[in-house]
This record gives sequence, structure tokens and C-alpha cells, in this order.
Amino acid sequence: MKSLKNHLYNPQAILLAFVLLVAFIFGVLWILTPPPPKAIKMATGLPQGLYYQFGERLKRELAKEGVTLEVLESGGTVDNLRLLSNPKSDVDFAMVQGGVAELEKYPNLVSIGGMFYEPVWVWYRPAAFKADGGELRVLSQIKGKRVSVGNQGSGTAVLSDALLKLSEIQESEIRAEHLTPDEAVAKLSNGEIDVAFTVVAAESPILKKFYNIPGILLMNFDQGDAYVRNLPYLTKVNVPRGLLSIANDVPKKDIQVLSATATLVSKQDVSPALLSLVLGATYDILPAYSHLQKLGEFPSATGLDFPLHEDAEIYLKDGPSFLHRHLPFWTAVWVGRFVKIVIPLLVIFIPLFTYISSANNFLLRLKLAGIYAELNTIEKNASKRELLQKHLEELALIERRVMQMKISAFSAKDFYDLKGHIEQVRNRLHAAS
Repeated sequence: MKSLKNHLYNPQAILLAFVLLVAFIFGVLWILTPPPPKAIKMATGLPQGLYYQFGERLKRELAKEGVTLEVLESGGTVDNLRLLSNPKSDVDFAMVQGGVAELEKYPNLVSIGGMFYEPVWVWYRPAAFKADGGELRVLSQIKGKRVSVGNQGSGTAVLSDALLKLSEIQESEIRAEHLTPDEAVAKLSNGEIDVAFTVVAAESPILKKFYNIPGILLMNFDQGDAYVRNLPYLTKVNVPRGLLSIANDVPKKDIQVLSATATLVSKQDVSPALLSLVLGATYDILPAYSHLQKLGEFPSATGLDFPLHEDAEIYLKDGPSFLHRHLPFWTAVWVGRFVKIVIPLLVIFIPLFTYISSANNFLLRLKLAGIYAELNTIEKNASKRELLQKHLEELALIERRVMQMKISAFSAKDFYDLKGHIEQVRNRLHAAS
């Protein structure tokens, strides 16, 4: 017991215990704040599509910061959502077309940001609309026509279905065909269909196949504002004359189209540092997708299906953090982790130091109070000469105990006051004898 007591008042032992405690807490916090992974996977689309090309460009940007991105080929949005939401899947990010997802099925997914517009292009044969002056301006005109609404499971099929339902057009009122874009191009060229829906970015190569069909025009959505009010994930976008092809003058006049937003989606527990890196990399990629969007319009926080990740919201509003703005990525990551650990340690130990100091003062005063009680008893009996020798011996023992006490510099005054009082009691004893 005495050995334990000696260790409790041993500065080296206290320091060692404190260092071990700090190391333990530091280790726990270090485990609880893991670094971002150095290898990630992203579900995109078919190799010839813009989602896949976007993933390849992002891969090159992330490689500059020492992060390896594996770009996965997929069937598109529906496949991507399935992969990303599968608990057994190791997919970290996915490209998703706005307006396709049923949010209640994917409660653990969040948006990182909108990347670029994906308009709903409605191509038509003017000859099929002679009664309307050869122009398709509202969707109610397609009743009774042969219409490609997109292949089953595609984003085009989902969006065209939403537009038809909002327009109160039953599938029985049109001769709907679920065709891939290439199939729709072939049938539109041969006159086998009158209208074809397709949802792709303005930079997509498939559009060239459509506008190269002789005599084919693009629909202008006269009711664009009404659709946008009813389907918040859509945006009305103006397409200037000749935007798709100046040489072919496509479109042949300014038109307005409805557009979904191609969105980068991730799991809710995505690393904030990785999120910051990916979003930062998109700023170098997105200028290549500038046909419809204005400079700086993307990445965007609007037109999203899934809720925006809180760290992505901060990034889109304020830009990268101070560390990521001024330090290389991995340096910023490790400094950031260290800061996240140090702050909790300070929160724990600064009050602890205050409590320790108060506790030490209390214990010291408790000891002093006990000694003063003994001195008081001796002083009261100072006039009893028969007890003089006993009192002097007790006083010597008290003095020896006091000299063995470990006193900090802050308590030196109390220590020397006590020694002075002991000497005063001794003088009283001698005077009384």
C-alpha cells in the first residue's frame, strides 16, 4: 500500500500514466476517423456513353492525387442504383439520371452534385403532323402516332412515361415502342415510327445519328414551364439555333427543351475528404460539357433527386476547406485527421487539468487541516508540564511529516506558513515550561 502511495505521488509515474492515457485516446480517435480509401469504384454506363467517358476523365484527374478510380461499365441509371444500394457491393459512386430513382427504395444514397444537363430530345417527322402545320409543339399531338418511348429500364423510358402521364396520354392512345436509341434511329429513318424520345447530354454522339436523318426536326416544348412546375427534377433549357450542329443547322431555330440532370450519387457514409477531392476534380472536367450549361453552372445543387450530402452542400457553397485549398490532398487529409483528434483531446484534458489542480489543492488543504488540528491540541495542553516531552516528540514527528510532503511551487506559501506555525507552537511549549 505504501509503495502504491509512493507511486501516486511520483512525478515520473504520473507523467507515464498521462502519456499512456493520451496515447490510448489518440489511438481510439485515430481508428474512429479513418482516412479515405486510395482505390474506389464508380458505376457509369455503356463505353460509348457520356457517363462512361465522364468516369474516364474523372479517373485521370483522381490519379494525379494518388487515388485509383475503377470505372465500371453498366446498363445505365437503373443498374447503377442497384449496384450502389447493394450492401454487398463495393461501388462507391454512380452516375444517375435525374427523375429515374424512386427515393423510398434508396434511403441511404445521397447526391454529391449535378454534373451536366441531359435534355429530353423529342425527334419527329413533320409529315406525320401535317394537320398541325408540320410542327410538334405539345405532347397531346402525338396521340395516335407511332412513338419510341425508350427501351425498357432506361432513363428515357422512365422520363417519357412521366411526361406522358402528366400530359394525360394513355399508352393505349399511342402506338408505343420500347426501342434503344439506335433502333429508334433506324425506324425513324425508314418511316416506321413518327416520334422518338431520347434522353442524353447535348455532347452525346447518338444525337448526330438523329439529326443526320433527312427532314427530322426537334420538338419545342411550348408548355415547358408547366412541366417544370410539376416535375421539380426537370429544368427548362434554351437550345440556340445550330447548337447541336452548325453545319446542319440543328435545331433550325431557337427551341426550349426539358432537361434532367446527370447526378453523381454516393452512399451516405462517403468520406468527406474523398467527396471534396471528387467534387474538386469535376471542376476540371465539366468545361467539356458546356454546350447547354453556362460557365460555372455545374457542379450544381439543383435538379437533384437524392438529398444533397451536407459536406457537398458546404463545398458547393464555400469551395474546398482551408487545408484542401492550401495543401496537397493527402497532406491535407492527414493534417485534418490530426486536428480532428487533437481538438477532442483538448476538450477532454483542459477541463481535466483544472479539476486535477482543484483536487490537488483540496487534498493539500485537507492534509494541512489535519496537521493544524494536531498543533491546536498540543497548543491547548502547552501548560501541562508533565506532557512537555511527549508534546515535543509529537511536534518533531509532525515536522518530519511536513518535511516529507511534496509541495508544488504554487503551494510553497502554505508550506512555509505551516513550518512557521510549528516553530511557534514549539516556542510556546518552551515558554510554558
